[in-house]
Amino acid sequence: MFGAGGGTTSYREVEETDVIFLWGANARENHPIFFHHVLKGIHNGARLYAVDPRRTSSAQWADQWLGLNIGTDIALANAMAREIIHAGLANQAFIERATTGFEDYRRCVERYTLELAERETGVPAEVIREAAHSYARADRAIICWTLGITEHHNATDNVFALINLALLTGHVGKYGSGVNPLRGQNNVQGGGDMGAIPNRMVGFQDWTTEPAVRAKFEKAWGVPLKPQYGWNVTEMFGAAERGELHALYAIGENPAQAEADQHRTVKLLTELDHLVVQDIFLTATARLAHVVLPASSSWCECEGTVVNSERRVQRLKKALEPPGNARDDLWIISELARRMGHDWGQPSAEEIWNEVRALAPIFAGMSYERLERAGGLQWPCYDENHPGELYLHSRLWHDPVEGRPAPFSVVEHAPPVEQPDAEYPFMLTTGRRLDSYNTGVQTGGYTSPLRRGETADISPEDADALGIMNGDPVRVTSRRGSVVAPAHIDRSLRPGLVFMTFHFQDEVKVNTLTIDETDPQSGTAEFKACAVRLEPIRSADAVGSAADAASRSGG
Repeated sequence: MFGAGGGTTSYREVEETDVIFLWGANARENHPIFFHHVLKGIHNGARLYAVDPRRTSSAQWADQWLGLNIGTDIALANAMAREIIHAGLANQAFIERATTGFEDYRRCVERYTLELAERETGVPAEVIREAAHSYARADRAIICWTLGITEHHNATDNVFALINLALLTGHVGKYGSGVNPLRGQNNVQGGGDMGAIPNRMVGFQDWTTEPAVRAKFEKAWGVPLKPQYGWNVTEMFGAAERGELHALYAIGENPAQAEADQHRTVKLLTELDHLVVQDIFLTATARLAHVVLPASSSWCECEGTVVNSERRVQRLKKALEPPGNARDDLWIISELARRMGHDWGQPSAEEIWNEVRALAPIFAGMSYERLERAGGLQWPCYDENHPGELYLHSRLWHDPVEGRPAPFSVVEHAPPVEQPDAEYPFMLTTGRRLDSYNTGVQTGGYTSPLRRGETADISPEDADALGIMNGDPVRVTSRRGSVVAPAHIDRSLRPGLVFMTFHFQDEVKVNTLTIDETDPQSGTAEFKACAVRLEPIRSADAVGSAADAASRSGG
């Protein structure tokens, strides 16, 4: 459906819609700026539904919390779809005019009764019914998701399940209705936009299937392009394991601590013939590298652009000189090219952006001057008279529809690869907290009154059963490794569920626990689900070790 990968709505629309779903998205902690727009929507009368295994701080603002079992998102979405169809709430006019594949989809969801969904998801049937009716009856409704949907072995199918709901109800392509993948890190959207993905060039153009696109880039760059996709990160590590990848150039990435099954990841990184890391910090990955290239901080020490979750391209201006031997990323890459026989000179950020505009139609109208004057513009923006699109896919409401109709996707529920059993009776899910950022490289250097360091968060019921008090050291063990962390009793968790973060990997290497089972289409690992066991540790040495870890983490 979406040839270009971005959220279909703007932030302003979240403030003025009728129903908001935060599905696998704890925006209050992980997207706090966006959550301000959600709060405005709530204050303006929108109903908020939080779909999450944990009763998160976002769920505390919700009209309804759908506390589903981990990895049952498709079962829930398909049951909502079946209820919408049987209640006569599907938007038949939109389906017939703007979509394909509805009959196959209808047959797929038919078995997902409310009763089956309650058994699979743990969400009461009446709650599922109410959420389905509320979404379908709303004049305007938006579904937002993030890593709670995408960090699964069937991540792509999870996303398709949510898109299906939007197509079923016509909640896409019009003001106040759409689907939004919230970007969890600065310029994640911009990275994809600029072609930092293995199957698209800048502007989401496919050079392997469209000869005209390939010819355009070959002419601009003066080199022939192979009509074949590259590897994503997961495929790169697979290639390293097979002996097909010998060198790696990591720019602003810390895979030694960020990838699942950390033992395997570090082993493969250390076995590379050549590892180059370009970063603003000496990360754990950089400490393994043969060459480290100190880079500048792009948000204050460089010129350029950045793109946020509503597809808004904004100018960044240099405010400071990089310290010491740090250099602008553009300078580093241009110098590498020159020393490898391709002298590009020293192009400015604006010159590179103008090349982007010349090659990618969705950015063509975004000159630096316009970006400055407007305070940012949303793509697509096809020429310098175009205002930028507030929301995507209005074409689906044209009669006849412009371009290809939007396809329904047949997707079936598939549980997490690992399930609790007698040896590993708990389910571990990972995520982030408000005070810290990813592997802690950027946030670990300063203190926060909100930070308590890494903990193993467990339900009060499990704490009672195991005889654990707050702060007691607990050993958390999966089939891949084991860590020790202080326990934290969290009333937002149901029995059987454990929550940890990856913010303090130097002290508590949580990604030694996570499973390297990946979605075959996106390459994303199943960080959100693996089976573990919990063991209270009573020895004085272990208590001291856990307390020291919490202290070093800022707890």
